[in-house]
Amino acid sequence: MKTIQITTALIAMIIAMGFSPYVTGQSLTGKQIIEKVYNRPTGDDQTSNLAMTLINKSGAQRVRKIKQFTMDLGDVEKSIMFFLSPADVKNTSFMNWTYDSDQSDDQWIYLPALKKTKRISSDSKSDYFMGSDFTYDDLGDRKLEDDTHKLLREETMDGKECYVVESVSKDDDYMYSKTLVWVNKSTFVGVKKEFYDEDEDLLKILSIKEAEEVSGIWVIVNSEMKNIQKNHRTTIILSNIQINTGMSDSKFTERMMMRGM
Repeated sequence: MKTIQITTALIAMIIAMGFSPYVTGQSLTGKQIIEKVYNRPTGDDQTSNLAMTLINKSGAQRVRKIKQFTMDLGDVEKSIMFFLSPADVKNTSFMNWTYDSDQSDDQWIYLPALKKTKRISSDSKSDYFMGSDFTYDDLGDRKLEDDTHKLLREETMDGKECYVVESVSKDDDYMYSKTLVWVNKSTFVGVKKEFYDEDEDLLKILSIKEAEEVSGIWVIVNSEMKNIQKNHRTTIILSNIQINTGMSDSKFTERMMMRGM
């Protein structure tokens, strides 16, 4: 599936991480580069622990521990995350369904204080998720045809030869005026992504600190989203990653969100 989500999928898809052989001398368009990035193996299902750290401009930190599950059912990819700590967010859960079609994502959040599941409306997609630097829109799907993709240049970043691709939404009301992604030419792994606001000012930078191969699948295990305008950062570190465990799709329901781990 061609998704851009948060989780193993969370960061991997936001920066459009991918893996594909590079052919020397091959001339690629911006769209072809992003298509290669999107079309990467993710396995039938994934499970992992996630540490999300929120860091404000004074350097104060809040660490949130999360358990996450994702499953690819072919025509839909489902993900669910359960907050384990600290106490003020414990038992909160979030679920996303991304469709391999033009259908928009379905998203839900369960807030234990209200003892009810809330569906995320399209008007709320620009809201920030649980105080982090990721919006609900970031957590969902960004399909290839949603944007116009243009190869701007090629340059070296951290010793890696990269394509730099600009993506501009075909929807004038989209929350980002454009994004720029740096894609490793030899692996088609995204290493950095910039987000620009409606005034075309730099808003956020997503940086990939570390990726590792797990069961033949490339997984981003250390990343950071920095809000330049607010001087606020969110780091995400994955651990205990398991792929193709044979989980059941019965895990991805509103009932499970309320029941918790």
